[in-house]
Amino acid sequence: MLPSYEEIVALTPLWEGERSVDGRPRVPDDDLEVLAGATAEHAWSVLDHAGYPRQYVGGWVQSRPGRPFAGRALTCGFVPFRPDHNEAVVRNGREHGFTEGGRQNTWVIESLGAGDCLVADIFGKIFNGTVVGDNLGTAVATRTGVGAVIDGGVRDLTGLRELDANFYFRDTDPSPIREVVLNTVNAAVTIGGATVLPGDVVLGTELGVTFIPPHLVAAVVQESKKTAHRDRFGKLRISERIYTTTEIDTGTWAEHIEADYADWTRVNPI
Repeated sequence: MLPSYEEIVALTPLWEGERSVDGRPRVPDDDLEVLAGATAEHAWSVLDHAGYPRQYVGGWVQSRPGRPFAGRALTCGFVPFRPDHNEAVVRNGREHGFTEGGRQNTWVIESLGAGDCLVADIFGKIFNGTVVGDNLGTAVATRTGVGAVIDGGVRDLTGLRELDANFYFRDTDPSPIREVVLNTVNAAVTIGGATVLPGDVVLGTELGVTFIPPHLVAAVVQESKKTAHRDRFGKLRISERIYTTTEIDTGTWAEHIEADYADWTRVNPI
């Protein structure tokens, strides 16, 4: 249930950079900072080209709409309660220092660090599927500075809205979390049709959530910088009434606009 460092490395073999103490790929903080300003479209275009077209998931409720983030995924998966499986999980948890078998959602939260993003697959469960409320949400916000993506429910939304973090979830419910077992931590999980691995960069935007494989982050960062730079030029020229929106809002600029952009870039580099 709780994988070893070596098992997580084996699950994420394409990452060649630094890793967290648990084995997850550790994308640099500088890249996370750039990605926090990226759009879902920036990321998806790179992922689609690389053969990862199903990494975006929409249709969320957010605790802090308009607060984008980028964080490293710490994944967990819950399954419906089964007594014998629960006993095995509780035994495994005790071996790793987790003594509160009835509060397995806290095991994951206590494992979070700065820059992490909790990604919880609780199979869309809302009633008795509230992974966090405002108390555990405070722990998530304090530990990560990012937030969480929960394919299930939350409670105490008023309190969650006061936190300096953003929580993506399916719905709210006043019930506590019950009748589930923590099945996996830092393993592959499914969130709304996307496969998420530990260490993926979670890009939360106004539209939804994109799960970026760490070995593709550099390409997304580069594309995001390039696109933002071209957008800046295009909006400037539209505001100056040098070009029309029709001329700028197109997949391929005319040759004279590209030449103008090249000249402008020499003075305003990316």
